[in-house]
Amino acid sequence: MRLLAARHRKNLAITLMMLPGAIWLLFLRYVPMGGIVIAFQDFRPHPPNPTLINNIIHSRFIGFENFRFIFASDIAWRFIRNTLAYNAVFIVLTTVFAIALAIALSELTTKFMAKLYQTLMFFPFFISWVVVSYFVFAFLSPTHGVLSDVSSWYMDPWGWPVILTSAHLWKSLGFNCIIYLAAITGVDHGQYEAAAIDGASKWNQIWSITIPNIKPMIIILFILAVGRIFNADIGLFYNVPMNSGPLFPVTDVIDTYVLRALQTLTLGMTTAVGLFQQIVGFVCIMGANAVVRKLDPESAVF
Repeated sequence: MRLLAARHRKNLAITLMMLPGAIWLLFLRYVPMGGIVIAFQDFRPHPPNPTLINNIIHSRFIGFENFRFIFASDIAWRFIRNTLAYNAVFIVLTTVFAIALAIALSELTTKFMAKLYQTLMFFPFFISWVVVSYFVFAFLSPTHGVLSDVSSWYMDPWGWPVILTSAHLWKSLGFNCIIYLAAITGVDHGQYEAAAIDGASKWNQIWSITIPNIKPMIIILFILAVGRIFNADIGLFYNVPMNSGPLFPVTDVIDTYVLRALQTLTLGMTTAVGLFQQIVGFVCIMGANAVVRKLDPESAVF
């Protein structure tokens, strides 16, 4: 009985610790999901009591009409193609470069230099895309930019896939690198010592010890990234190109298209876009996890 009572007290303490987070998750994540119904309505204010609940109750149900505009536009293929292509490239390059940098940092023997490099790489993550856009403009400005003589950058779309990819890597690489570095730090150093005694080179140690030990972390981050493959960072694609019209063929993604179309879209349409993006993300997560579970069941998230 005493053991049972002690276990109940421990469970109660843990439950109380989790309660604030659970309440936050409930009210800020799950309760708003009720607004999904707006995606299937001709949502309009209904006076004299135009509250959200009253508007939802009295708005007319129109089925999937709000979803049609996503594909009805003449440029639908363009922003869908750009969104998927950019995110696919971001996932691959960020994963490869972040792992490479994390391994390089883990091999540094000087603690001060390791901390310095970590700070320098992590710092861009906290910089706003608005600030980054002016950094880029300082290089590419047609009048005073460092590279102004090369091309009229904000009128010619040819170089922007590389510019946007480079900006994304510069800003996000440090965050992902720190995650992988933390995973590498947790690897048992006895494995490296045993491998060194057996004559394994540093390259062989990386492939045979480091990569296999951080594989679960790589898979988790990969699956999470795939889940957002239909979402675009609007700060990157809207602010950095300065919303320049001639660049739309290579900078237009679903989020920037919706932002520009807000003057003509209804709340039901914007909700439909958000719901569509989340459904695609959910399907991608389930698909990626299914593939991982098929190839290596122990590495699957669920």
